[in-house]
Amino acid sequence: MALRFSPSSPAHATPSSGATPAPAQPPSGIRFLSASSSRQLHRYGPRPGGRPQRPFVVSCTVDAAVVNIGQVTEVNKDSFWPIVRAAGDKAVVLDMYTQWCGPCKVMAPKFQELSQKYTDVVFLKLDCNQDNKPLAKELGIKVVPTFKILKDAKVVKEVTGAKFDDLVLAIETVRSS
Repeated sequence: MALRFSPSSPAHATPSSGATPAPAQPPSGIRFLSASSSRQLHRYGPRPGGRPQRPFVVSCTVDAAVVNIGQVTEVNKDSFWPIVRAAGDKAVVLDMYTQWCGPCKVMAPKFQELSQKYTDVVFLKLDCNQDNKPLAKELGIKVVPTFKILKDAKVVKEVTGAKFDDLVLAIETVRSS
């Protein structure tokens, strides 16, 4: 799970007349913070000396990674690492493929069967298209299909090509370690 904080517009804007509106009151139990030019955080309200201060509103979104067991989950460059981290100590098998690859199409149903057989392993697939090229490059893909097996967010095994028996052996090895 990751938290992303980003500054956003204040809840109230200065009217065009130039008059400063009264600050909005936070809900009970919540304090708004603002950042002064000296980068110190102050509670919402006047600075020492009575000078007004501009409000600094922070919005927060939570990205929850869902780990599906017993099925293959399609990932992209943004969802891959959060899902791998959410898998914890489970082994993760990543099928790196392309839409035009014949051997990839042959391996796809077999990969799905493996996901149903090994319910203690997370199975992911990544289309190595232009959008996901940065992740494919980061993972060092050279040919498709390539299967990367990760444990504790580190690549521990790799199988290149449509070698089903080698893939099963690699999964078994990582599961038993």
